[in-house]
Amino acid sequence: MTDPNENLAPGAHMRAELDSQPEMWERAAGMTAEQALLPAKGQRVAVIGCGTSWFMAQSYAALRERAGFGITDAYAASEAFMDRGYDAVVALTRSGTTTEVLELVDELKGSGSSARVIGVIGDVTSPLVGMVDDAILLPFADEQSVVQTRFATTALALFRASLGEDLTAAIADARTALADVDPTLAGAEQYTFLGRGWTIGLAHEAALKMRESSQSWTESYPSMDYRHGPIAIAAPGRITWQFGAAPEGLDAQVAATGGRWVQHAIDPMADLVRLHRVALDRALAKGLNPDEPRNLTRSVILED
Repeated sequence: MTDPNENLAPGAHMRAELDSQPEMWERAAGMTAEQALLPAKGQRVAVIGCGTSWFMAQSYAALRERAGFGITDAYAASEAFMDRGYDAVVALTRSGTTTEVLELVDELKGSGSSARVIGVIGDVTSPLVGMVDDAILLPFADEQSVVQTRFATTALALFRASLGEDLTAAIADARTALADVDPTLAGAEQYTFLGRGWTIGLAHEAALKMRESSQSWTESYPSMDYRHGPIAIAAPGRITWQFGAAPEGLDAQVAATGGRWVQHAIDPMADLVRLHRVALDRALAKGLNPDEPRNLTRSVILED
């Protein structure tokens, strides 16, 4: 049987999927019935995920608390503390087959916990769909590329809309970012990504995306912590990329090292889309196929 992907150019899936993000966000913003399944205001919530999903969980948790919806903790599924009286647990996973997520949900359901478990899942056929109390399905945002782009940001768009945010400007910013990418951004020796509040998760995700796609040297930190050691890595030919608002004077401190400061006056989630394009361009320039990154698969499934 002929493989339908056999003749596709390297990165073809990633390119199509990242370019579709504004459309995906519009769709997620309109999913009011699904948004109503997310934890109610005042509930104590844990959000779990692995890799990219964990970083989106961090952003959701910070946004939910900032909006006054209640205590919200984000955990890597392998390191979660579930004995803290949570009213609800949100499990975010593209594939719904990640071992750590399935094991944690199974333990929760078997422990007699009263916490309602909500799955935000890309693959409607995954085992997690039947394990959770409520499943929010985003099959339109699922991906063929191993490297996640649109599922992660679409889930975050859903979360932001559920908190009452208007995503109109973010969607417009994403379209602009996709159409206007500075080609010099893909040529740095090293990248450090910074964020504050909810954009710390975006910074961690940006660093992961660049590593996965192009095998690049990347780091990520809360912006205020960057001065406490990590700024030592800044130098000519290296980029420090800030998502959202920066601490006063940090841009000048980076410039004094000879490093390049990057900050865009757009919605930070849209700036992550710009980074996706840079990661793709960098991977292709290095002769890599980001749809099939080294040592990675679409889902981490551990053997018994």
